[in-house]
Amino acid sequence: MAFITVFTPAYNRAHTLPRTYESLCQQDCKEFIWLIVDDGSSDNTAELVKEWQSKDNGFEIRYIYKENGGMHTAHNVAYENIDTELNVCIDSDDRLAENAVKKILEKWNEVKDLGYAGLIGLDADLDGNLIGKGFDAGSKETTLTGYYALGGFGDKKLVYRTDIIKKYPPYPVFEGEKYVALAYKYRLIDQDYKLAVLNEVLCNVEYQADGHSTGMWKEYVRSPKGFAFWRKVCMQYPESKKRLIVDCIHYCSSSIIVKNKNYIKESPRKILTIICTIPGLILSRITKKKAK
Repeated sequence: MAFITVFTPAYNRAHTLPRTYESLCQQDCKEFIWLIVDDGSSDNTAELVKEWQSKDNGFEIRYIYKENGGMHTAHNVAYENIDTELNVCIDSDDRLAENAVKKILEKWNEVKDLGYAGLIGLDADLDGNLIGKGFDAGSKETTLTGYYALGGFGDKKLVYRTDIIKKYPPYPVFEGEKYVALAYKYRLIDQDYKLAVLNEVLCNVEYQADGHSTGMWKEYVRSPKGFAFWRKVCMQYPESKKRLIVDCIHYCSSSIIVKNKNYIKESPRKILTIICTIPGLILSRITKKKAK
């Protein structure tokens, strides 16, 4: 019986997806399902997956094709179709770390009755170097927001209870745009639950030149509604006072880019938004210039 779904959004990643597949085949514990959500690929992703499905891998492989809509829409489809107790996203250019499934399930068995939304673990690069900052010695629980507010940085690997992540609204879809921050759901969950700390590397990552972690200036211009939406959420549930100001400036910038005349009225922090309008205008001009 599978207790966790490893899901992988994929868009034209047939050249890197075999690395992810290989890392899954190398897991000592095979009590997982691999769900690939193909976000409209035009390469041979479907053929690759079909070939893998025909093999005796020791784990089930599921494949769903959808029209291209962006990473957040692939996550929506994944959550709609996951039926295991836990889930974790491993991107199509990453590797699931050695023995990660076993480490996750062992830790979850220790803490599953303590009311946590899931686990938070570490990312490393393909050479094993830690991404960002680790957890303080003896740290047992945190929220993602709390981790960053206390000086943490760098991506972390999140393992969520499926029933909890399904409780919260799906990522919104804005016509003509293909980006909404995945942290939207995580920020909402942080208001109600904590995550148990698993101080182990769960994923080895490589950032692609055409991935969402690069080229953000262009993304700001291509998806201003999505960014304005996310900044409003951040202003409702701020990480810190300093970050609140930064998010408000970005909210003003994205609202100006999209030419939303009602952005002050729609803001959860109206006075601060008025104060941040001029810096937001300056940032919008910088963003457009850098996006060219």
